[in-house]
Amino acid sequence: MNFRPFAAAAALVALTNLPAAELEPSNSRRPENETDLRFWLENMVWYHRFASSEIKAATGLSEGEIAVALSRFEIGKDNRPERAANAPLLVLPYPGGRHPRIGFLEGAIHPQRETKVSVFTPWDEESYVVVDVPEAIWSNLGLTYLAHTHVPTIWTQQKLDLQRLEWNRRADGRVDIERRLPHGIAFGARVNPTTNTVRMELWLTNGTKDTLRDLRVQNCVMLKGARGFDRQTNDNKVFETPYVACRSTDGKRWIITAWEPCHRTWANAPVPCMHSDPKFPDCAPGETKRLRGLVAFYEGTDVHAEFRRIDNTGWRGP
Repeated sequence: MNFRPFAAAAALVALTNLPAAELEPSNSRRPENETDLRFWLENMVWYHRFASSEIKAATGLSEGEIAVALSRFEIGKDNRPERAANAPLLVLPYPGGRHPRIGFLEGAIHPQRETKVSVFTPWDEESYVVVDVPEAIWSNLGLTYLAHTHVPTIWTQQKLDLQRLEWNRRADGRVDIERRLPHGIAFGARVNPTTNTVRMELWLTNGTKDTLRDLRVQNCVMLKGARGFDRQTNDNKVFETPYVACRSTDGKRWIITAWEPCHRTWANAPVPCMHSDPKFPDCAPGETKRLRGLVAFYEGTDVHAEFRRIDNTGWRGP
């Protein structure tokens, strides 16, 4: 089924005759404890450079509570710790509170943060892409998962709410997450940063009694936060399946993504974003299937040669 959830979102906004922002309920998440509070404030202030209003939208804290906590933890935009020159790329859970898109907001009402990670560029410590992994999963059952809440999934049609989750943060910079859906389907993501590439894995386990088929996945790399890559156009994109690459305004740098096995490559100019969307093989009861992907950064002019170099790293797996 060639299902197009974002068209349905636009129809929803048109019917209500309200801006998308007014349709979106609060998606704030109050920190659970002092450790959690400190992590998210460091994340939002040191790295994402959030304003107080954005921190409020992400956490539900009052501006007074935010000011007190920032003072207590001594967190400010000017005292971010230096990162080692040979450190892996910085990957952080995306905090919400700032919409990761520039445009086509009606196609991403009430985005969920537990699928989103920020990958910071190696050449600009304030620039990042937001990777939605996964943004959507389809199966023969229908829309099996969606990282927004404005289009019905097979679960919302049954009035089943999914639990809010958070990324597991590992000491070496990796993050991972696992979600168990109703009726026995489970999936998860692992994100592993290296010095110039972020390796990713998606897995899905079929705990139902029937084979799952047509397991198409939509993974999104949103470019709003990456200076020089945020033009709302596809003229700066190169498509060579499974690779999609976005060229900087000066033509000297590239952001690349790829997934294997790739179902389709495409980009959405108004967002702006780019996709290398994979597809799981059919998954029998009790089986687990895996997909591999990456986000890479390249400085140079021959991006096709860079695709070949990346191929030779063996990222696609055995």
